[in-house]
Amino acid sequence: MTDNDVAVVRPKQRSSGAPPGPAASAPSPGPERARRRTGRSIRSRERWAALSFLSPWLIGLLAITIGPMIASFYLSFTDYSLGYGEWVGGENYARMFEDPRLANAIKVTAVYTFVSVPLQLAAALLLAIVLDRGLRGMAFYRSIFYLPSLLGGSVAIAIMWRQVFGTEGLVNQVLAIFGIQGEGWVSHPDYALGTLIILHVWTFGSPMIIFLAGLRQIPTMYYEAAKIDGAGVMQRFVSVTLPLLTPIIFFNLVLQIINSFQSFTQAFIISSGKGGPADSTMFLTLYLYDQGFTQFDMGYASAIAWLLLAIIAIFTALNFLMSKFWVFYGDND
Repeated sequence: MTDNDVAVVRPKQRSSGAPPGPAASAPSPGPERARRRTGRSIRSRERWAALSFLSPWLIGLLAITIGPMIASFYLSFTDYSLGYGEWVGGENYARMFEDPRLANAIKVTAVYTFVSVPLQLAAALLLAIVLDRGLRGMAFYRSIFYLPSLLGGSVAIAIMWRQVFGTEGLVNQVLAIFGIQGEGWVSHPDYALGTLIILHVWTFGSPMIIFLAGLRQIPTMYYEAAKIDGAGVMQRFVSVTLPLLTPIIFFNLVLQIINSFQSFTQAFIISSGKGGPADSTMFLTLYLYDQGFTQFDMGYASAIAWLLLAIIAIFTALNFLMSKFWVFYGDND
């Protein structure tokens, strides 16, 4: 072998284990971009479809709720009356501390709320427990007892209530059978608010239906275990029913307090819009109406509206703060 015949030996390259073949080319970005554009297009169409379905509610929220709230907040700092408004700053709010009729309206509303709401919830819970026993014709009884909640806030029922508790009304006719001389209940300062409280208690149907639904969710095994331990009917109610029903009680309590602070129609009809006799039925909402639409003092009426909102917000917040001490949830330790 000559020097020219010496073979050049090159080191072998390590094999990666992949079968030999043509080099793989990088994927084309075109299809990936198309998929992304299609996904964005679908999401955009779904978003616009959702907005189109929500648009009636959004328009109502802006035009009927948020817009008037902003206007009312501005008017509360003005002396606005019949198209003329002058900026007065916080005078309307300072005026509240010197208004005895406003203080009386707050007192009347507070008495109405904190007397009628517990009585209404107690009546609703009692009837819900009775109906939970599985009576025949349950649907009929539920409908009959729920009916007052649908009609109680109407003008017709308020007019009927004024007639029932009037001087020649049904209540006095029944009392006359027993030889009792009745009063003009709606025209007497000491009793007029009581008739409105009775009317509010009578509209127990809505919380009753909610209580009934809550009672149906309580497992029967708790009652069976308590009965085996010797617990009586009242003890089972206090130890089983009430603790497990506290979330429903809390829900009804918050709703009914808010509704009672906003009561207007009953007092307006029974007192002919005057809050009488002697301002005994002058609710805060009725005083707001009197200032805004009778005295045409829209600035002061707007300030009262924001006071009412603040009162409702305070009591709602207090309910939520206090709920952790008495409301029992299944996941509580």
